[in-house]
Amino acid sequence: MYNKIMLPVDLNEDASWSKALPTALTLCRSFDASLHLVTVLPDFNMPIVGAYFPKNFAKNAHEAITKAQHAFIKANVPADIRTQCVVVDGSPWEAIINVAKKLEVDLIVMASHNKRKFADYVLGPNAEHVVHHSKMSVMIVR
Repeated sequence: MYNKIMLPVDLNEDASWSKALPTALTLCRSFDASLHLVTVLPDFNMPIVGAYFPKNFAKNAHEAITKAQHAFIKANVPADIRTQCVVVDGSPWEAIINVAKKLEVDLIVMASHNKRKFADYVLGPNAEHVVHHSKMSVMIVR
């Protein structure tokens, strides 16, 4: 049923993966699917933003996050699960949807963990946008 499962994670926020990762791993094993770990960085290359950061900041940030993703996978994902690390820039929900389309994933598994304002208690702003705008299946793990 599923061949490619995507798990968006914020490596600085355990709530973005602590409950969703076990679910994604179970699904990967059940369907012999691959796991695509996605981290979204702010778009440091925008002219208005980029002027405030040192040269090569975005490149260095991508390299650091990629290294952190590999360490995360080594520590948290069993060796029998095929994985891919992806780092993208932009708005989290838009980047998640765009990379899901590009990778042709069958399912996005993500946590609902942001509790900043009343509306966020229902689902979370990024999860809500992904659910409403995605053309592929989305599983929200609480």
